[in-house]
Amino acid sequence: MNIKIKTTTLSLTPVISEYIEKKMLSIAKLLDNDSTAKCDVEIAKISNHHNKGDIFKAEVHIVAKDKNIYASVEKEDLYIAIDLVRDDMIREIKNSNEKHRSLIRRGGAKIKNLIKGLGRK
Repeated sequence: MNIKIKTTTLSLTPVISEYIEKKMLSIAKLLDNDSTAKCDVEIAKISNHHNKGDIFKAEVHIVAKDKNIYASVEKEDLYIAIDLVRDDMIREIKNSNEKHRSLIRRGGAKIKNLIKGLGRK
C-alpha cells in the first residue's frame, strides 16, 4: 500500500510519520496487502472559534481495487485522532468485506435453487 502523508498547519516529525505508517499498515492487512492500494492521510491542527485549545484533525482516504473509503476525525490529541480514524477505517473495510461475501453467498444460493428447479422436471 502506498501511503502519502500531508500536513496542514502542523510540522511532520519522524515520530508522527512512523506512528501513522504503523497504524496504516495494520489496515493494509485487511486489504490483503494490495500493492496497488493508495492511502492518503492528512493531519492538521485546526482552530475553530468555538473550540478552546488545540484541535487536531485526521483524515484518511483509501482507494483500492474495489474499495473507496474515507474517514475523518477531530479530537484534542493528535494520536487519539489517528487511532480513531484507523478504527473507523477498519470498521468500514470489514463491513464492505462482509457485504461482498453475503452478496456472493446470495448469488450462489440463487444458482443452487435454479439448478434444483431444473432437476425436478
